[in-house]
Amino acid sequence: MKAKVFVSYRDGVLDPQGQTIYEVLKQHGHDSIHSIRVGKMIEIDLDDMDTNQAKALLEEISDKMLANPITETFRIELP
Repeated sequence: MKAKVFVSYRDGVLDPQGQTIYEVLKQHGHDSIHSIRVGKMIEIDLDDMDTNQAKALLEEISDKMLANPITETFRIELP
């Protein structure tokens, strides 16, 4: 089973990489863009298991290892 974990900054947390990309795009005339937030997507290949077990496992490792709970949030996508 392939699962995806999306990690992004919490609202209100400065995103320097997103801000840099935003500024460059504005300099190139892309005025229709209002903001950019950069995150990461982590694809995890799991053994076949019950969806509830997979979700519990992914929530545990995301909360403890993949995302900083102070500055980031995460979202899990299962097939």
